[in-house]
Formats: sequence, C-alpha cells, structure tokens
Amino acid sequence: MTKPAALLLDLDGTLLESERLWLIAERNIMSHYGHAWTVEDQHHCLGGPLERVADYMELHINGVQRSEIIGQELLDEVASLFVSEPLEWRPGAHELVTQAHELNIQTAIVTASWRSLLDTVMARMSESVGEFTFSVAGDEVENSKPHPQPYLNAAAALGAPIRECLAIEDSPTGTLSAVRAGAKVVAVAHMAPIDVPGAFVLDTLDGHGVESLWKIVNN
Repeated sequence: MTKPAALLLDLDGTLLESERLWLIAERNIMSHYGHAWTVEDQHHCLGGPLERVADYMELHINGVQRSEIIGQELLDEVASLFVSEPLEWRPGAHELVTQAHELNIQTAIVTASWRSLLDTVMARMSESVGEFTFSVAGDEVENSKPHPQPYLNAAAALGAPIRECLAIEDSPTGTLSAVRAGAKVVAVAHMAPIDVPGAFVLDTLDGHGVESLWKIVNN
C-alpha cells in the first residue's frame, strides 16, 4: 500500500493551534471563581478528556462549584472563542487534510472535545478543506483517550482495518490511545514531549504529505 486506508486526526494541537484558546477559556473560568490558572495546570490537563479537566478545576477551586457545571461553562467559553477568533492551523496540517481529500482518502477527527464544540469547529474547518468523512467526540465513547476505543471506533465506522490507518497526534495521551488501538502513528510534539513506543515522532507536519508519512511509519 502506498497510502493509508484512512487518516485519523486529533484536533486540538494537531490540526489547529487551539490550545491557546483553551488556555484563555480556562483562565477566564478560573478567574471567575477567584483562582489563577497556569501553563503548568494546562499541561497537566493536556489531551483531555473534558471530565478530567473539569474535575481538576473543581479541586483547584476547593469544590465551590460542581465539575459538571464547570465543564459546561468551559465548553461555552471555548465555543465562543472558536466562533469569534480566526482559525489557526498547525504547520502542514491544512495541506495534509487537503491532500488526503484530493487522494480520496477517508478522514476522521478523533478528539476528546465534546460533540457540541466539535460540530462548531468542524463547520469552520470544512469551509477550507472540505468535509471530513467521520468524527468521534469525547462524550461519545465510554472510554476516552488514552484508551484505544476512540480510534477503534473511528476505524470501524470507516470500514478501515486499524492497521491500515494513519493516526496523527500531538499529546502523550492521544498518542498512547492511537498506538494501543493498533494504528500507524505519527506524533508531532506540541506542548509536551512524547515518548511512546510504537509512535514515530516528528518536529512538524510541514513539508510532509500523506504518502510520505505512510512510507515513514512503514519503514
């Protein structure tokens, strides 16, 4: 095979430079409750899922608000930023998705973000790269990343053997999920170093195409 049966893509930090928006939203929420939120706090929560972030925030504010409410407040805050701010693609990501669609390769977004937010973001992304074939949101799986279920669900929905899928990730949590699922994995470290056996780590997607990445992970 010279190309994968499907391209499975993480969203935040992999396709989009959106961790900046999450940091703004997290700081706004914590400020509302009279607490600071640091980059170290964000790194601790990197890769989601939302429930884990909300639980961490509840502890951070000494339980003055329930995590379920905090999670919804965070979703609403991030969604407003995605609508008002211009989309900022990670280097090489826009070109990679565009090429996959030109080659008729199925594409699926596999994210820890919830469906309500994902639909908002995908609508904007599709304006420039075309429609994605499928997507898996964090609130649609019983076990979120680093469990393999999100990637296994995506491959099954596409009818693609997981071993013939190329997954692109940026966090240790997501990379572990994709490797455990059995996909061929390229990790582009973003906000945290990645040391996951079975993943091929690159500095950037810039200058790489679908077929060249597929060749790298199969050597």
